[in-house]
Amino acid sequence: MLTFTSPTVLGLARQQARTFFSRRWMSLWSEVKEIASRKKVTIQNLRSLKQKGTPITTLTAYGYPSGVRCERADIDITFVGDSLAQVALGYDATTRLTLDEMIYHVRAVARGSHSSFLLADMPFGTYHASVEDAIRPAVRLVREGGAEGVKLEGRQEVAPIIKALTSIEIPAMAQVGLLPQRYAALSGYRVQGKNVASAIELLQAVNECQQLYIPTIGIGAGPGCDGHVLVQDDALDICSGHKAKFVQKFAEIGSTATEGANAFAKAVRERSFPSLDAKSYGMDSEEWVKFAQHEHIQAVRGCHSE
Repeated sequence: MLTFTSPTVLGLARQQARTFFSRRWMSLWSEVKEIASRKKVTIQNLRSLKQKGTPITTLTAYGYPSGVRCERADIDITFVGDSLAQVALGYDATTRLTLDEMIYHVRAVARGSHSSFLLADMPFGTYHASVEDAIRPAVRLVREGGAEGVKLEGRQEVAPIIKALTSIEIPAMAQVGLLPQRYAALSGYRVQGKNVASAIELLQAVNECQQLYIPTIGIGAGPGCDGHVLVQDDALDICSGHKAKFVQKFAEIGSTATEGANAFAKAVRERSFPSLDAKSYGMDSEEWVKFAQHEHIQAVRGCHSE
């Protein structure tokens, strides 16, 4: 609860500069439409990039601010991955994420990322029962979240689902290799293709992709892919903790943000913030005189009533 005191006229005269009238409680991101300078990235554009041999850029986003960063960086695919379960929501696994939570975050990212192709993960459990059951959550991600394509983990076993989704004009992407939603069955997040059996299986999956002539987006899969994706919080070093060997830091936002938060707390405790300078909001001098006179009259009336 905030309380406001009404000091005497003398006190008001001494503390005139401390009277603030807030016009806005927070800073706002600039309007994204003003910074959008390129045409919308479509499936046809992505295929064209593959044909030209131009690497496809993909970066995760979990909310409006991270979506805006993708927009400003001209990222080709803004990917709302289920990794948001751990990175943004603090869950211990991606399997904890619900469909409603995913839709909420996709919608927020969509408001910030306009020109990129918007891809969303289908959460664990939304496409495992049957083909028919998989269509409903995919439709919700598109209709309610604003996604333009969906991704699901698996190979041949998800082929019927992908066929069904594409038949109703929902672009679908399969994920091969390490499948985080199956971490329990895989005994953890283990690198795939390190033994003969898994390498053969992975090669078969890659060959299938090449036969279809569709773009392949790699994460820690080497430079031979058509494009590459990183978790934005890893690439910008926003969050602390373990990071995969393949992650490269392109900025160090996390440490800078922590330093800033510590500096803010220190300034408040030392009473050096907020300061009485031009950054504060003040009252027009004429209005101040009227206000002081009003308070003086009220104070006098109060004394007489006693």
